[in-house]
Amino acid sequence: MQDVEPFALLIGSVCAVLTLAVLSNRVSERLRVPAPAFFLIGAAVASDVLPGLNGLSITTVQRIVTVALMVILFDGGMHIGMGRFRRQAVGIVWLGVAGTAVTAAALALIAHLGFGYDWRISLLLGTALSPTDPAVVFSVLGRREIAGRSGVLLEGESGANDPVGIAMLIAILSAGTGGGWTSIGHGLVEFALQLGVGGLVGVLGGRLLLSFMRRVPLPSEGLYPLRTLAGTGLVYGAATVAHGSGFLAVFVAGILLGDEGAPYKREIERFHASLSSLAEIIAFTLLGLTLQVRSLPRTDAWWVGLILAVLLAFVVRPVLVGLVLLPLRLRRRELLFVLWSGLKGAVPVLLGSYILTSGEPRAGETYEIVFVVVAFSVIVQGGLVPTVAHRLRLPLRVVEPEPWALGMRFRDEPQGLVRLHVLAGSAADGTSIAELDMGEDAWISLVSRAGQLVQVRGETVLAAGDEVLLLAEPSAADDVSLLFTRPAATRRPPAAG
Repeated sequence: MQDVEPFALLIGSVCAVLTLAVLSNRVSERLRVPAPAFFLIGAAVASDVLPGLNGLSITTVQRIVTVALMVILFDGGMHIGMGRFRRQAVGIVWLGVAGTAVTAAALALIAHLGFGYDWRISLLLGTALSPTDPAVVFSVLGRREIAGRSGVLLEGESGANDPVGIAMLIAILSAGTGGGWTSIGHGLVEFALQLGVGGLVGVLGGRLLLSFMRRVPLPSEGLYPLRTLAGTGLVYGAATVAHGSGFLAVFVAGILLGDEGAPYKREIERFHASLSSLAEIIAFTLLGLTLQVRSLPRTDAWWVGLILAVLLAFVVRPVLVGLVLLPLRLRRRELLFVLWSGLKGAVPVLLGSYILTSGEPRAGETYEIVFVVVAFSVIVQGGLVPTVAHRLRLPLRVVEPEPWALGMRFRDEPQGLVRLHVLAGSAADGTSIAELDMGEDAWISLVSRAGQLVQVRGETVLAAGDEVLLLAEPSAADDVSLLFTRPAATRRPPAAG
């Protein structure tokens, strides 16, 4: 009983910090500095002021952050969905693999030739800094969404290059300290095994989980999100035990589930989105606690990290990743935005912690360099992301929060009920409902515009951004959906007869 009040004080303190962390998004939106920067830097400073905060072992932090990253990647995969992924699949895979490889190679070359690190630690440092974290980008963008291909590429790149970077680091560490072609070959085999097994388990696990979600009812709706979370852990565990990338597996599984219908799907998505936000806070906070800020001036890590960060932001990514992106034929403004927005986040720090516990020479200094680069990327680059988007005149859409919902539940999955957004330039954009050629097998049931209901009448004119609830015969639903989701100039003409 003597521990009740101290434990209650601990719970209250943790929840107070969590409340401040949630509210930090409001501050982040005003300052245009990603919220993760507050967690990362604030925790690092707090660990110096209150030494008792860094009592967790680095292994415990790695395990907690691994679970957090698993949740974040699964939610990111669901947010992309198979439809968006399929349209940009080649670009996402190419950027995720080739972009990560050239970034790691360039940074390793700079670390070796410019700062005198041996090749092995240089490769580890370059690999740790190669993955990006667009979650930081969208944190600073707040409610602003960027139209076009750049948004999907940035999200997809983070999901793809996180597993690639982790697989590369594991391959280098597992290759041992010996040189020669045998060591290189072992590393390449390990890398291919990580990605191949991870992708395969992700596909199989995603399909099995979807089938389980659809066919096995549960006694309470609150259990459905928990089942999906447990399935995510099973996919990660199966892939990792099979010597594959568990992170890639959960990302692929999330993509497969993203656009598919299942009981309580909206509740599942909201649960994972909230859990992902919490996981991001926990990951950056715990990683921040692992660094002693007061130790930075005693080593060369701070100035080496700053030089690497500047070269990475202004030379390596713009030049080398820019060359990788050339085959995708992005518009110049989208290309520049993608190149600037390759921000670093929790994954490079997590990879740096793997180096720290590997026993490599100069591992502690390497970890501090990674931290400095991530801090520069999040604060400086992240703070300028909205300005860059504005200067490049990229189309931005402000997504206002919609806290009120109106819905209807069904015992069985409704057939032909489709939820659509009117695309700018589509046949539905600027057309009245009566004039919209949907045939006799489809009709609009509900229209929402800027968070407000619009009366559904024949003379009601639809506009870009409208959210439409459409009821159609299953055989006609796909063709009718094109009226709302495809530019009118590229829409296929209706079949004759």
